[in-house]
Amino acid sequence: KLENLFKRREFVFIDAVKEFYEKMTVIHLKKDVVKSSVKGVAIEFDHDRLASILGVPGKNGICEYIKDVWEESKYTKPLEITRRFANNETLTASRRVKSGEMKPFQRFIHFLIIKNVIPRFGKRDTSSFMDLTYMDHLMARRLVNLPRVMMRHMSYVISMKDH
Repeated sequence: KLENLFKRREFVFIDAVKEFYEKMTVIHLKKDVVKSSVKGVAIEFDHDRLASILGVPGKNGICEYIKDVWEESKYTKPLEITRRFANNETLTASRRVKSGEMKPFQRFIHFLIIKNVIPRFGKRDTSSFMDLTYMDHLMARRLVNLPRVMMRHMSYVISMKDH
């Protein structure tokens, strides 16, 4: 029920999260494996284990981690997606979309993605190609492989020196 959402008392242990990321490594084998430790406790998981921990499916769905190039695929049509989220059918090229161009529900989905799925520090008022791809998949009710996306994001974050 919706009211249960507001009764929850959840805590985020900032120091533990920082320690986890500071000590984290991602080993790229047949499956990516995340290794870290917090307060001397070893932590290791792959995407299947993360799916189990989260209680979500981890076998199917989009899991691309798109940074600079937005290629067309079976489900990803960059120009169509840009037109839909910019609410402008006259656009002739795909591009990032400012949140001010989006309808309220689209902005809400964008906010959920940048705060929970692939969090980031800057440019929260502009959607990346990856944001738009995940927004499109969620709104079309197509599967997103959340554990793989999260692991790819973890790998990206530790590769960035300024995070």
